[in-house]
Amino acid sequence: MPSINGEMGMQDMTDKATYERLEKDVTSVKNDIGALADQITDALNTLAGTASKQARRGYKNARANVDSVVDDLSERSSAMMGAAQDAAASVEETLENVITERPLATVGLALGLGFLIGVTWRR
Repeated sequence: MPSINGEMGMQDMTDKATYERLEKDVTSVKNDIGALADQITDALNTLAGTASKQARRGYKNARANVDSVVDDLSERSSAMMGAAQDAAASVEETLENVITERPLATVGLALGLGFLIGVTWRR
């Protein structure tokens, strides 16, 4: 029987050593996972900071582009307004010239247009 107790003692010691080794391995894995989690957190924080900077830069660029487009449209609209005023002045001068050169034709044309508008308006 002593050999059975000796074998059991050896097996207990082997199991205990295996358990301690496994416990150390599990602790090591836990520490590695914690370190990896810290590294991932740092990487995500860095990525978030970079993304935020890029978003701000993109916003500033978009804002500058919008301001440029608005300025360009303002200049174009001013030029178009000037051209329209010039055209209106030209039409006005032309009408004045026609009225002074041919007053009877102008009155006849006005009466004819008035008649056509009146007939169209009735229907």
